[in-house]
Amino acid sequence: MLFNSYEFICIFLPLTFFIYFYLNKRKLIEVSKVWLVLSSLFFYSWWNIVYLPLIISSIFINYFVGKILFSCKKYKKIILSIGIIINIVLLGYFKYSDFLIENINLMSGTHIALLHLALPLAISFFTFQQIAYLVDSYKEETMEYNFLNYTLFVTFFPQLIAGPIVHHKEMIPQFLKSKNKIINYQHIAMGIFIFSMGLFKKVIIADTFAIWATQGFDVANNLNFIEAWATSLSYTFQLYFDFSGYTDMAIGIALLFNIKLPINFFSPYKSINIQDFWRRWHITLSRFLKDYIYIPLGGNRINKFRTYFNLMITFLIAGIWHGAGWTFIFWGFLHGLALTIHRLWKQFGINLHTWFSWFITFNFINISWIFFRAKEWEDAKKILLGMFGQSGFMLPSSWASQLNFLHNYNIEFGDYLVDINGSEKTIVKLLIILLIILFTKNSIEQLNNFTLNYKTLFMAFITFFISIIAFNKVSEFLYFNF
Repeated sequence: MLFNSYEFICIFLPLTFFIYFYLNKRKLIEVSKVWLVLSSLFFYSWWNIVYLPLIISSIFINYFVGKILFSCKKYKKIILSIGIIINIVLLGYFKYSDFLIENINLMSGTHIALLHLALPLAISFFTFQQIAYLVDSYKEETMEYNFLNYTLFVTFFPQLIAGPIVHHKEMIPQFLKSKNKIINYQHIAMGIFIFSMGLFKKVIIADTFAIWATQGFDVANNLNFIEAWATSLSYTFQLYFDFSGYTDMAIGIALLFNIKLPINFFSPYKSINIQDFWRRWHITLSRFLKDYIYIPLGGNRINKFRTYFNLMITFLIAGIWHGAGWTFIFWGFLHGLALTIHRLWKQFGINLHTWFSWFITFNFINISWIFFRAKEWEDAKKILLGMFGQSGFMLPSSWASQLNFLHNYNIEFGDYLVDINGSEKTIVKLLIILLIILFTKNSIEQLNNFTLNYKTLFMAFITFFISIIAFNKVSEFLYFNF
């Protein structure tokens, strides 16, 4: 079940909402939590009920390991290690088995059969979330709660599938607050507002750019200079609005239940350096990588070489977390390398002009996304060759009479976007969206200054209405694949 579907918006969400608050009103607090857990598990199993026992088993195991860690005084490191290993093995088996087998076959010449396991939905997210819970329990940073509360923490459906990756200590107290058991009309207004914004981002903006990105990456055999840049930018904007849209919708849905999720996305394409980017993009993943990988490795406390090594390891893990493929690992390597270069650059004390710094950062991110999106190395090579002019230049045929002399420089005129099914409108939309990203307030800033009035009511209504009537093709969120 998708946030951007009729069955979710018209049936599942209102039914879950009204029964939850009805049970709370009748003082059936524990029953209301059971209802929310069962609704969340139904939401999860909508895609494939086969993997419902997997998440339930994971919840049982991690809850009891966490309980032991909280109460015992001996062998805590061993117990923590066992708990983490169980989670990693579970994630590795389902997500990386075929990748490992493929590489063993390639290196050794064997023909081990692939397992062809379907990736359980959200396994990367609920695995990291529960690893964080175990570490926090080891550090005695969590309070002891009952099994129902823990299950609700893991399964709460607005953030179950694609984050944010939340901490036990920032979620459970919200579920236990008495005032959060009562319908809050201010939260409802805010939730509907940001949900509508997110729905519009996904359905109208992200899915529009998806057409050109898919055509360029997966269909076209060759891309000229403009087509290649249009393809890479289309995916860059598709991913931005797809993930931003999901984040907004998750925050909005949670607000309906009086739960405030942590900010997970804050205008990352406004970043003026790569470190700034990772403070704005998938913020809770960055927090996890820093707190549970980078700092335990030693962070920047040892020496400069070890700091750079720790950065590289952290982002190689970030790459493999996103997907079982060498292109994902290379994407992580690029970001680890960029952060290392950024740290070295800062030591020289040279300050670049803000716009030039943004330009370098944005183009690095745009190029690195190519490896994130490419299914094979050849797909990335195709895009990059086109972007750097190795596959020819093509300009609009209407420019031929004025710029005919460019024929001498191997520049052709004709249908310059035909291979991605684009047109002049494609270029216009790319430029407009870039300006919107750079010069408008993001949805979190608008939510922080939210006031219920005719303006916000109109914005919510128009974005929701336009999105609803565009449900002719329902598409998954990109981060569902991770």
